[in-house]
Amino acid sequence: MQVVLKGVEMRLAKFKGPKDLAKTFSKEVSLELFRRICLCRNFELNVKRAISGKKIPRIFTYLSLGQESATSAISLSFPDTMTWPSFVPRFGQHRCHDLYLCYGASPEKLRDELLGLPIGCAGGMGGSASIHSPETGMFGHDGHMGTQVKIGVGYALGSGLKTLIVMGDASAEEGYVLGALGEAASKKAPTLFVCMDNNLSILTEVKVRRSWTMSDEAKAKGMPAYDVPDDPWFIMDCVTKLKDKLPAFLNIHYCRELWHEGPGCDGPPEWNRYELVKTQLIFLGLKSEVEMIENSTAHYIENLWEDVLSPIKERV
Repeated sequence: MQVVLKGVEMRLAKFKGPKDLAKTFSKEVSLELFRRICLCRNFELNVKRAISGKKIPRIFTYLSLGQESATSAISLSFPDTMTWPSFVPRFGQHRCHDLYLCYGASPEKLRDELLGLPIGCAGGMGGSASIHSPETGMFGHDGHMGTQVKIGVGYALGSGLKTLIVMGDASAEEGYVLGALGEAASKKAPTLFVCMDNNLSILTEVKVRRSWTMSDEAKAKGMPAYDVPDDPWFIMDCVTKLKDKLPAFLNIHYCRELWHEGPGCDGPPEWNRYELVKTQLIFLGLKSEVEMIENSTAHYIENLWEDVLSPIKERV
């Protein structure tokens, strides 16, 4: 089967990973990767349907459809881990449903948070953009672009724990982000910085906003940095190389599938990493396992969201 990677040819040609890298990972790792991808993706598809069907409040909602492959890969390699659930200190941006889910935090509590219920992971007060669940390692975003970076650096320096800090390509341009990178490099903070780069600040492309790259900025401050596509096997390989050389920086190029905020869509993405991952797994001879994971995960999440149709008071 020939896969046409139009987007990769246009935007990612110079960031291609090693050929056949997926073959170097065990069957168990690749299938667990796909399970986490399916968990995030099905959760987000059901959020999209619930918003479109006016089943949950129409508040600001930032869906992570398109970046779930990258986040799933990170969760399997930083700090170690096939452990599920896994406590990893992580400071996310506004688009962070996947970051919450990929380390094994409760989908039910995230659902209830999006519904504004007091039994949600942040007591119904955080919503989509500020998912807070410190008992699982997830620290909520305060709404100001990029502040999670400096707060996360402080946490890493104070605790000594390996800490994951995620930002977008627009937040990365904030002055206190760049300053925090310098502080992390100077004091050897045990931090992995990840920039989820969809090439857009709402609709404004990176080339309009700046003439420099975040990976070059990180290197200039003295930390190792990679520019990579959202190929999950390549990401796992890169994170494995970086996680003992912290602080380090990873700029991941991916396609946002929906609008900056909300369930709207202006057409198909440049490339669909989910379908590319499925194609690769089938090529590796895992078709039956892929179908089983895909179907069972979809069924589980659909059942979870069926509760939205019942009276809210029954679940409070």
